[in-house]
Amino acid sequence: MSNLSAPHFHNEEAAYAYVEARIWPQGAVCPRCGTMDRIGKLGGKSTRVGTYKCYECRKPFTVKIGSIFEDSKVPMRLWLQAMYLIAGSKKGISSNQLHRILGVTLKTAWFMSHRICEAMRSNDMTPFGGNGGAVEVDETFIGQLKGVPKRRAFQHKMKVLALIDRDTRQARTMAIDDVNAKTLMPLVIANVAEEARVMTDEHSGYRDVKHIFAAHGTTSHGRGEYVNLEARSIHSNTVEGYFSIFKRGMKGIYQHCGEQHLHRYLAEYELRYNNRIGLGIGDTERSDRLLMGVVGKRLTNETASARA
Repeated sequence: MSNLSAPHFHNEEAAYAYVEARIWPQGAVCPRCGTMDRIGKLGGKSTRVGTYKCYECRKPFTVKIGSIFEDSKVPMRLWLQAMYLIAGSKKGISSNQLHRILGVTLKTAWFMSHRICEAMRSNDMTPFGGNGGAVEVDETFIGQLKGVPKRRAFQHKMKVLALIDRDTRQARTMAIDDVNAKTLMPLVIANVAEEARVMTDEHSGYRDVKHIFAAHGTTSHGRGEYVNLEARSIHSNTVEGYFSIFKRGMKGIYQHCGEQHLHRYLAEYELRYNNRIGLGIGDTERSDRLLMGVVGKRLTNETASARA
C-alpha cells in the first residue's frame, strides 16, 4: 500500500488526530494558559474539527494555535501531504509542483512551503566534535545579492557556511555576510567543541583554527589536493558532497532565492540531510520529525513571500 494512502492524508479528523498525537503526546494543552487538567473536546455538529475548550481560561482552541498552521484555511490533510512531499524530496519540490499536486492556488503553495521550511529550522546548538572527532568546515557561494553587479570573484554572491560532524553525520549550515576570518572564526568557535579536530581547505579565514582546537587538518584545493596522502582522514569531501546536493536542488528546483529567505532553504536541506535514509530514517519518520518542529514558528504574510 502506498504511504500516501494513510487515513491522515485524506480524512480531516484523522489528520487532526495524527498531529495531536505528536504535538500533544500527553494530551491536549491549552496554548493560552498551559493547563492540561480542565480541557474538554467539543463535538457539536457545527463545531470545527479538532476544537477543544479550556475551562480554566474559558477559551476554545485547536492544535493549530501557536504553530505554522495558525490562521490557515488550508485543510490539515493538505498540510500533511505537503510536509510529506517536501520532507521526502531529496533536492526539494517547487511551489509550482505543490500547487499542481495539492490543488491549491500558487500563492497558497508559496506560503505553505515557506511555513514548512520555517518548521524545519533546528534549535539544537550542541557543539560538533565534542568527543574529539573530526568536524569539516567549508563555505560556498550561490545566487546573486540584490543590487550588487556581477563580478569575477564571489562578492556579488550569497555566502553559506557549513559544518559536518563526521561521527554523528550531522550538518549545520548558516548564511553569512563575508568569508573573512573576522566572520568565520566566531561561528566556528561557537559551533565546534575545543577538543575537535577541524578539517578545512587552505582558505586563510581558518588560519587561527590550529590555536583553538585540538588539531587542524588542511588540504590545498588550489593545487588539486582533496585528500592528504599521508593522513587520509584529512579532507573536507563530506561537506563538499553536502554542498553538491544543496546546489543541485537550488539551481534545478528553485532556481532563484532571495537573500532574506536563504536561511529557510538552508534549514530545508539541513533537515533532510540530518534525517536521511543513510541514517535509517525513512520518509514517514522524516516528515514526523518535521511535524514536531511546527510549534512556535508561525509566519505571517509580511514575513514570508513567494518562492519560485
